[in-house]
Amino acid sequence: MSTEAVIMMIVAMLVIWGGLLAAIVSLSRSGSPGVAEIHRDL
Repeated sequence: MSTEAVIMMIVAMLVIWGGLLAAIVSLSRSGSPGVAEIHRDL
């Protein structure tokens, strides 16, 4: 693989893993709703 391809692969991996990490942090900070707070419209 060329140097440019390796750099682009690393950048793409950082974007994907960074997004996953940001989503996990966001979910952990907001907290999941309790059972009483979940309402389903059936």
